[in-house]
Amino acid sequence: MEKEFEILIHSFMNDKIGICHDFLSNELSNQLKGNLLKLLSKQLLVAAGTGNEEMTNRDTLIRSDSIYWLDKKNNNIEETKFLNLIEDFISYLNMSCYTGITSYEFHYSLYEAGSFYKKHRDQFKNNESRQYSMISYLNADWQTRDGGELKIHHLNSQQLISPLQGKTVFFKSNEIIHEVLETNQRRMSVTGWLKKD
Repeated sequence: MEKEFEILIHSFMNDKIGICHDFLSNELSNQLKGNLLKLLSKQLLVAAGTGNEEMTNRDTLIRSDSIYWLDKKNNNIEETKFLNLIEDFISYLNMSCYTGITSYEFHYSLYEAGSFYKKHRDQFKNNESRQYSMISYLNADWQTRDGGELKIHHLNSQQLISPLQGKTVFFKSNEIIHEVLETNQRRMSVTGWLKKD
């Protein structure tokens, strides 16, 4: 995986937005997608909010996806595979870039047709522990007409990133203003943050 780690880090250093198109294998992507759909069928996903536990706001005019937090304590094979990959990436990132990341948090994110997430940054006003944001997509054969792009707001330009299966996006949580455009199809990802506690 060092090749994929290097692609993600180098593209981040060059453009402030790291992108690796095959960070997740098709096998792992399909396993995670299957697990997410199983959780959905059991009605275990919950409406997402903004803010943290101390300042949570659930406003569907700002954000309308649903989530489920990943945790090794869930004893789920797919989740553990993914989190082991993240731990390997953190070790590589700390070794090569001296970032000092000490923890992480990730959740599944499901956007049904018509869902979106308005412009925001990923760092809380009352907690600066989130250092880097990572989004790994689980949508095979995504087409332009499906919408749901990640829209990055740079200082003098904008960037659209399609949520295509296997692709992972990586950026500084406190710097990058971004949004999820309205999706026309069910849109799935694993989204999370590398933290310095």
